[in-house]
Amino acid sequence: MRLLVTGAGGFVGGHLLELLRREEPKTRVHGVVSPRGSLPRAAAKGVRFVEADLDDPAAAAAVVEEARPDAVVHLAGQSSVQQSWLDPGGTLRTNVLGVVHLLDAARRAGLRPAVLVVGSAEEYGAVSEAELPIRETQPLQPASPYAVSKAAQGALALLYGPAGGLRVVLTRTFHHTGPGRGEAFAESSFARQIAEIERGLRPPVLEVGNLEAVRDFTDVRDVVRAYRLLLDKGEAGQAYNVCSGRGRRIREVLNALLARSSAKVDVRLDPGRLRASDVPAQVGDPSRLQQATGWEPRIPLEQSLADLLEDWRARVAGAADGTA
Repeated sequence: MRLLVTGAGGFVGGHLLELLRREEPKTRVHGVVSPRGSLPRAAAKGVRFVEADLDDPAAAAAVVEEARPDAVVHLAGQSSVQQSWLDPGGTLRTNVLGVVHLLDAARRAGLRPAVLVVGSAEEYGAVSEAELPIRETQPLQPASPYAVSKAAQGALALLYGPAGGLRVVLTRTFHHTGPGRGEAFAESSFARQIAEIERGLRPPVLEVGNLEAVRDFTDVRDVVRAYRLLLDKGEAGQAYNVCSGRGRRIREVLNALLARSSAKVDVRLDPGRLRASDVPAQVGDPSRLQQATGWEPRIPLEQSLADLLEDWRARVAGAADGTA
C-alpha cells in the first residue's frame, strides 16, 4: 500500500509513522512536512519526506502526483485554539483550503484513495451536562475560529470526496497527549514547567489557567491506532469520535504530574492563560468507533502523563546541555 500522511512532522504524525514502521514495514509512506519545518524526532526509516505548503494547490498536486497514494491520513493544519484567535484568517486558510487542494489534486490525478480527515471535538462547542457524553449526532456549535475551521474542513471533505469517487472518513478527536506534546496544551505546559523547576531553570512557581475544565484524554499512541483502523474500516461519509469516554478535571491532571516530582511548587493562576470561549466539559462517547473497528484505549492517562514528564525532562536537559 502507498500511504500519504500530511502533517508528518507534527506530534501525531510522528507517532503514526512510528506505528507504521513497527507494524507495517512494507507500507510505502510519503510524509508531507511544512516548508522549513522539522521532521519527527524519531523519523521512520523508509519514509519519503517532502516539503509542501498545502495552501498552494500546485504544491498539493505535486505531492499527490508523486505519492499516488492508495490511502491518505490528513493531519496537517493549524491546531491551536489560542493561535486561531490571534490569526483567524490564517487558521481558516490552512485548515479549509488544505483539504480542498488535497482532495481536488487526487480527483484530478484520477486517483481514488481512502481518505481519513482528522477533525476535533472542539467542533461540538459547549454542551449541557445532560448531553454528555457527546455522540456524533450532537449538533456542531463551534466556539472558536479553530473549531469553525475544522467543522468547515469536514463539511467540505464530504462534498469534495464523494464528488471525486473518494471514500472519506472523518474523526472528531478529543484531547490526546503523550511524549512529544507541544507546550501550547495545558498538561504539556505543566510538564515543561515542572521539568524546568526541577533543574533550577525557573522559580518554583507553576502558572496555570482554568483548572476546573473537564477533558477526555487519550494517549496519542492509542489515537494513531484508531486512525489506522478507521482508514480500513471506517464507513464512508461517517464521523467518529476518538476518545476514551472518561472525563478528567485539569486540576486532577496537574496533581498527577506534581505527584511525580519532588519539587516544591507554588501553583498560581495566570489570567493570560484563561480563554473566554473555554468549553467547561468535553467528554465523548467512543461507541461508534469501537463498534466499527474493535478499538479500545490501552494506555492509562497516568502512564501518558509519566511519559510526557520524562520526555520534557529529556528536552529540558538537552536544551540546558546544548545537545537538543
